[in-house]
Amino acid sequence: MNEDRKLLWKIDLHLLPILTLLYLLSFLDRTNIGNARILGLATDLHLAPDAYNTSLALYFVAYVLFEVPSNIILKRFNPQIWLPTLTLSWGIVSLCQGLVTNQLQLYWIRILLGITEAGLFPGVIYVFSVYYRRHERGWRVAIFFGGAALAGAFGGILAFLIAKMDGMGGKKGWQWIFILEGILTVAVSLAAYFIVPTWSHKTKMLTEDERARLLARLEKDSDAADQEPFEWYYVRQAFTDHLVWGYALLFHGFAFVLYSLSLFLPTIIAGLGFASWQAQLMTIPPNTLAAISIWFTVWLSSRYNQRALFIIISAGVAIVGYIVLLATKTAAAQYVGVHLAAAGVYTGNALLLSWPGENVSGQTKRAVAVAMQITIGDIGAIAGVLIYRPNFSADRYRKPHIIAIGYLLFSTLVATYLWRWMARENARRDRILASERRETKSEEDIKSSITEKRKLGDRDIHYRYVL
Repeated sequence: MNEDRKLLWKIDLHLLPILTLLYLLSFLDRTNIGNARILGLATDLHLAPDAYNTSLALYFVAYVLFEVPSNIILKRFNPQIWLPTLTLSWGIVSLCQGLVTNQLQLYWIRILLGITEAGLFPGVIYVFSVYYRRHERGWRVAIFFGGAALAGAFGGILAFLIAKMDGMGGKKGWQWIFILEGILTVAVSLAAYFIVPTWSHKTKMLTEDERARLLARLEKDSDAADQEPFEWYYVRQAFTDHLVWGYALLFHGFAFVLYSLSLFLPTIIAGLGFASWQAQLMTIPPNTLAAISIWFTVWLSSRYNQRALFIIISAGVAIVGYIVLLATKTAAAQYVGVHLAAAGVYTGNALLLSWPGENVSGQTKRAVAVAMQITIGDIGAIAGVLIYRPNFSADRYRKPHIIAIGYLLFSTLVATYLWRWMARENARRDRILASERRETKSEEDIKSSITEKRKLGDRDIHYRYVL
């Protein structure tokens, strides 16, 4: 057991810091446009009333279209090259956001940003699945996703400081936000080529004994150690599994609130009556609370080996936050609502995004399932950024907040369906195995069963879902 803990600690040190940093930068570079907006981006670019929302939606359209292809590329090649290359690409694109001069250029640069960022999150979730056993992934995904909440807090501090550069070099403060944060991403991406790990079966960060131990413990737990060849059969398997669609629809509901909240948080807070510089700083506490909530709740979830229950509770906390925003009149009370909404939204997302990585078996099927979850989920993000239109800001986004509650209720229903179906299926498989006689199998039968097990994946009678 001591050896396992040492091995996990070593893997954590090599994977979590760099991959969490890459995701923090990814989330920062996609959401810093919210900080730039309240510093005058829309005015300086002479944007039409709904052009800002359209630019956000175009990002997610591109993101959605390129996620599954990106994860298929990752499966066929190497994360050590692919993930840093993606980071370098979107860093350059992010930097270029600070150089746009009109609405059309903003549209195109957001499309390019969506294309280049699309592969990071599903790629990292897949990499986790070939290093950690199923029950070990949730906590790691939570630490990783905590980078999104920290990006909000970090982005608020950076935006406040960078805004003071307004006028330097003939550029506005909002332009410097994109330029400097893009340069930071490019610098980190170059270092990432030497730090991001490759596949577990050929990693150089472990000794021969450590790698053998890693593969042995993975083999006992799931298919992570299996060097599965790429076959389109497994891709089709993902697309025809109702559970994979369930995970995707679950994120669809939560993505609406995740991205509408993260991208409009500075605007929502400014709408409570605060100046732009105050709004930048006031995004820090709710995002910090969200990060703490993620880590504490996912620790509880891992300890009790429950996902659905805590996802539903998180949705409930977020709904209470939106109700407070709708029902109260004072800025202080509504700011409390912002904190509750942020804590519930980010925590629910952290839990649900790790769920298919724990429950989908077959490596290629899992890679496609994770990408499908993000792809279909982010269609909810497109809806969110289009619904939070400027004409609703005068009423403090009352109607969009009500729609957000509807999306959270939808996600609660999907989580309940997944929970009940998988619980019944686990029980059915237990009954079948309990009634079967134990038989001695020949070596040929064992080889045949390994092939069959690979084909069946999570539908194997011996497989148990994490609820």
